[in-house]
Amino acid sequence: MLNKRRSALSAIVSIAFTVAVLAAVGWVVLNRQFVLDQLNVWWYKPTGDVSTIINRAGISDQGRFYYYASQPAIETSTQFNNDCVRQETGSAILGCYVNKRIYVYDVTNTQLDGVEEVTAAHETLHAIWDRMSDSDKASVGALLEAAFTKINDPKLNDRMSYYSRTEPGERLNELHSILGTEYSNLGPALEAHYAKYFSDRSKVVALHTSYESVFDSLKAQSDALSAQLDTLKGSIDTKTKQYNTEAVSINNDAIALKNSSSSVDRTSAAQVNAYNAQRQALLDRLDALNTLRTEINSETDDYNAKVTQYNNIVTSTNNLNKSLDSTLAPAPSV
Repeated sequence: MLNKRRSALSAIVSIAFTVAVLAAVGWVVLNRQFVLDQLNVWWYKPTGDVSTIINRAGISDQGRFYYYASQPAIETSTQFNNDCVRQETGSAILGCYVNKRIYVYDVTNTQLDGVEEVTAAHETLHAIWDRMSDSDKASVGALLEAAFTKINDPKLNDRMSYYSRTEPGERLNELHSILGTEYSNLGPALEAHYAKYFSDRSKVVALHTSYESVFDSLKAQSDALSAQLDTLKGSIDTKTKQYNTEAVSINNDAIALKNSSSSVDRTSAAQVNAYNAQRQALLDRLDALNTLRTEINSETDDYNAKVTQYNNIVTSTNNLNKSLDSTLAPAPSV
């Protein structure tokens, strides 16, 4: 009887072990992505640059998990162009999430400090969206659309039009990354969603605002100069036309006055005074014409100086844009 008991106990243990193994296998199957992510996090050895991004972008521990699980790499132009393919010619990209990996372009222009952190956070949110359930995507998607409507930003509208052309069907995915890294005050529900992945989301938004302000400042300056140039050109054109018309008139009147001088009776004070009055009037008109010429020259000098300023701003803007273009190696700095 004792041996039979042991056999029964052994069978029970064996069954329990089998059930446990099957349960473990079942859990692994059901949570395959999490297991792969955890393995990637354990195996991944972040570089100093990659680690710095976490703190500067205000990413939380949970956000860092998905960031590291995507084995992020900050790459120079040649590597980056091999891993990330731009969708439209002339539209530079700064990062991509491909085959569950994150790639970020190494932007060296110090004027654009923070662009790598924002890009990394943006791509991390793509990795998170990729792992969200359909029901979560639906509920968060509704919040994203509501926030998009409330923001009503023309620049954002243009970007979403670009994504609709290059990545059809990824509207909510892109909104999830853009709003999460670039816009504040998205409403309690959406902020609660992002709070799982950011310990301080204001950091990444501030970084985005900082480098975007460089472009915004240059655009504001170029717009102001463009308006001033239009005004100056209009003034110069009007005064030049006025000057030319008056110059011809003065010249004709001077010739007429000179021709009439021989008929003036020098013994007649009235005729002499009338002649002198006409001559003085011509001289006054000539002085006024010279003053107008001085104004035209001054405005022309001002116009040319502003053209130089405008062109310098255009050059600075182009150089900044080139700094973000991975197809140009090495990226120029300002």
